[in-house]
Amino acid sequence: MKVNQSYSLLGAIVISGVMGLTPLLASADEVNVYSYRKPKLIDPMFAEFTKQTGIKVNSVFAKKGMIERLQSEGVNSPADLVFTVDIGRLSDIKNAGLTQSISSKRFSNDIPDHYRDPKGHWFGLTTRARIIVASTERVKPGEIMSYEDLADPKWKGRICTRSGKHPYMVALTASMIAHHGEAGAKTWLAGLKNNLARKPQGNDRAQVKAIKEGECDVAVINHYYMAKMLKDPEQVPWAQSVNVIFPNQSGRGTHMNVSGMALTKHAPNKADAIKLMEFLASDQGQKMYVKKNGEYPVKAGIPWNDLQKSWGKFKEDNLSLAVIADNRATAIRMADQVGYNN
Repeated sequence: MKVNQSYSLLGAIVISGVMGLTPLLASADEVNVYSYRKPKLIDPMFAEFTKQTGIKVNSVFAKKGMIERLQSEGVNSPADLVFTVDIGRLSDIKNAGLTQSISSKRFSNDIPDHYRDPKGHWFGLTTRARIIVASTERVKPGEIMSYEDLADPKWKGRICTRSGKHPYMVALTASMIAHHGEAGAKTWLAGLKNNLARKPQGNDRAQVKAIKEGECDVAVINHYYMAKMLKDPEQVPWAQSVNVIFPNQSGRGTHMNVSGMALTKHAPNKADAIKLMEFLASDQGQKMYVKKNGEYPVKAGIPWNDLQKSWGKFKEDNLSLAVIADNRATAIRMADQVGYNN
């Protein structure tokens, strides 16, 4: 089997349709990964794992179609692990019956309960805070402090978000359902919808750009997009036009999501795959994630990068992501019920 730089069989293969056009063969002393995470974010960790263990990591990147490919391959699938972002995608793979439960002292010791599946089907690798960003020119410090504030009529015509049915927004709404009940969450979402400056559109960075251009004053984004913008000369002015707010610090804390991993149901290289999972959850693996990706470590005690340190410590919402997963379907229906994307 030809391996590129000893850790990627096929390099990064972007499959725009159903993921299933490129064969991947199972082999001893190798781990095959199907990933929704871009190669540049994870290949450095794979390379270090291979250097230390001699176990090669073959990865295939796809934008979508992972579930369909795993279902099509069935018991003959060469995939050992799946990597993805957002609790929605992790729970979808589990609910499709495509993962298996595992037990590991490293996971139980290092990964908090609320960042892993109660039955061991998926595990968080990094965390991402769903923060509020506000114009440095048009929003005074302390003027908006919580997700609940987003529904205050004072912000009418001043808020930008991406689609209410995007997984990141769905997870936030699902958390509101858990904290406030369906009726309370629906009132909140309708209030947020009424405060939008424009029809939901674009990605998280597009919301910050809209603030810079004066189209809105407040937005909701994942924290690591700030780091990404500060590395792009064109986008630096966007990032510098906003203040970062970690919501609900006087209460439950800021809503968190994860990037995560799961062992496939028919993993042919189970033992080596678990070794890779444990490496990524180790101190070294977690430190590499912080440095390379700008996300927060899932393991406590891992040093933050300089940008994270500049924002300061914050209180995280410790609501179980399994609960958020259970509320996703209701959250999606709720977006339709309030006409969020209309």
